[in-house]
Amino acid sequence: MTDPGDDELSSRTGSPDGEGLVSEDRSSLHQRLAVRELIDTEVSYLHVLQLCASDIRSRLQQLPREDLDILFSNIDDIIEVNSRLLRHLQDTASREEDQAQLIGDLFLEFQEELEQVYKVYCASYEQALLLVETYRKEPGLQREIQGVIAAVLPQAGPSGLGFLLVNPLQRVTKYPLLLQKILENTLPDASAYPVLQRATSALQDVVTNINEYKRRKEVASRYTKVEQLSLRERLARINPHTLSKKTTRLSQLLKQEAGLVPKTEDKEFDDLEEKFQWVSLCVTELKSNVAAHLDGLEVFLRFQPPEPGLDIPGGPAVQYCDLARDLQLQAFPQFKQRLEGLVWQPLCSLARALAGPQNLIRKRLDKLLDFERVEEKLLEVGSVTYEEEAARHTYQALNSLLLAELPQFNRLAMQWLRQILCTFVTLQRDLAKQVLQRAEGSLAQLPHRHLSEPAFRGLVEDALDQASHQLRSFQENFEKVLPPPTTQLLLPGAERQVQALLSAYGPGKLYQVTGNISGTGTLDLTLPRGHIVALLHNKDTRGNSSRWLVDAGGRRGYVPAGKLELYRVVPSEEDLRGQAKPCGDSRHRTPEPTPAAVPSVPAVTQVVAVYPFAARSSREVSLQAGQQVTVLEAQDKKGNPEWSLVEVNGQSGYVPSSFLARAPSPAPWGWGLPP
Repeated sequence: MTDPGDDELSSRTGSPDGEGLVSEDRSSLHQRLAVRELIDTEVSYLHVLQLCASDIRSRLQQLPREDLDILFSNIDDIIEVNSRLLRHLQDTASREEDQAQLIGDLFLEFQEELEQVYKVYCASYEQALLLVETYRKEPGLQREIQGVIAAVLPQAGPSGLGFLLVNPLQRVTKYPLLLQKILENTLPDASAYPVLQRATSALQDVVTNINEYKRRKEVASRYTKVEQLSLRERLARINPHTLSKKTTRLSQLLKQEAGLVPKTEDKEFDDLEEKFQWVSLCVTELKSNVAAHLDGLEVFLRFQPPEPGLDIPGGPAVQYCDLARDLQLQAFPQFKQRLEGLVWQPLCSLARALAGPQNLIRKRLDKLLDFERVEEKLLEVGSVTYEEEAARHTYQALNSLLLAELPQFNRLAMQWLRQILCTFVTLQRDLAKQVLQRAEGSLAQLPHRHLSEPAFRGLVEDALDQASHQLRSFQENFEKVLPPPTTQLLLPGAERQVQALLSAYGPGKLYQVTGNISGTGTLDLTLPRGHIVALLHNKDTRGNSSRWLVDAGGRRGYVPAGKLELYRVVPSEEDLRGQAKPCGDSRHRTPEPTPAAVPSVPAVTQVVAVYPFAARSSREVSLQAGQQVTVLEAQDKKGNPEWSLVEVNGQSGYVPSSFLARAPSPAPWGWGLPP
């Protein structure tokens, strides 16, 4: 049997006009068949995608969630876009005369959406294939996957996951071919012809752009990985090739800084990088602050809740203790747990997400130096090697990728950071509200709970002023009535040592050890309770005022300042007898004024070595820590104050000025050693 359409076509071949009509009808027929192929294959393709997203993905729950995200990528976005495209394609069937033109307009309208969704899928396709290969190495898991796919989609065959994953790639590359087939069967003078031409070219551009994006992502993937390498591993990677590249880059950078060669300016990228670095700094600072906040909470929660020390059956004290225990055992641990889960962990994830782009930006600078050097050679010589051409393409790929994706990344990072901050504020507000609610019963017992806030603030200020005035009065009265001095007994045989220290330093520098001291450091002293020492310096070399440098009667070193108290010299019996002699009729004798004590005048040239110093030449002199030094000149011959000319044990020479500290040596007070 013959087709009626063929009979009709053969009946028209008897004249030239008939031959033209036959050609036109044949083109129209093939055009309709091409359109039908486009729509039918789109229906079949979309059906497979929907099975993957619904049935197959839901039955592969034995795979990790991260694996499923990589395998199926953004398949939901592809289904959404292609579903709308299919509905519009099917709607064109009602207007058969303009169907070809409507299809061309439709693909022009969907050009950008198709490119956006398919380039994301194609960029992750290689990573999905790597997962498929790892599954094949586990026979049990591979059999489970094949069983799921065979039950849902038998036509997948032994290829399994590979057949499903390649479908979107094949489909997006087939769109230009299907449109080209419709175009070939459209008469050049038809109104649909130029529209189909533009649509075919647009879909070819989509495929080209997807391939270029995929290539850029593959280049970038080599540099976004942040490796934690030890120094030995870094040194092991150094070879003549890497040394040559780094030397060339450094040379190029120095030429640019010296102004010998022009530097490539990219205002758009510089603005994007500045914003990225600002976001990165904000994330780093916030992470540090939240970590300190969590550490403070951890320290706070280590303390035991207070227990009432009085046997009181009830009242405000017991209520306060119950409230404090409730807050410490429930409210604050819950707050800490929510803070870690809703703020700290997302903040750490954001910090990790910033590491890849940060590394990519650093690599871009290296590749930019390579690119500029190759461009210079290209202008001078006119040709470059294959490796140099590859370096040019690598920079162009990295730069294009950063310019395309860094704005979106900055925007998403800002949204992410803003959400974290809002969550942190909300958690703090919830904690304050929870504390106030739990403390409501205790607050109700306050005597001034009915006062307004300004009135209560004034009441508190008045109470504080009154308490401060009472404290000052107490301090003044306390200073007027000093407690009697308490003097500890001297150790046996220590009188001669005390007299020697008095002669050398005076009574104002003498201190007595209030408790046994066990030195732990090299310069620390071990002294018994009651030992008398003379203060040399009230700080150690690091400026710590809790460790004092003292003279223990020949030995010098550091002791805790908290175990020293000022030593009050007890007058001898002869002095007491002299003070007790009668002075005649004191009623008629005008008492002679007591001469004021002459303050000790520190010798400016007497200092103490706070660090040991080993002489390195004949112009220098060696020092021991704690050794007394006489400064001859506080500078060297060139006037440099960093070196001082000193005399030690009869030898003179230069020492670092920072190794010396003032230790005033007062004039003798007149005490002598007993005979």
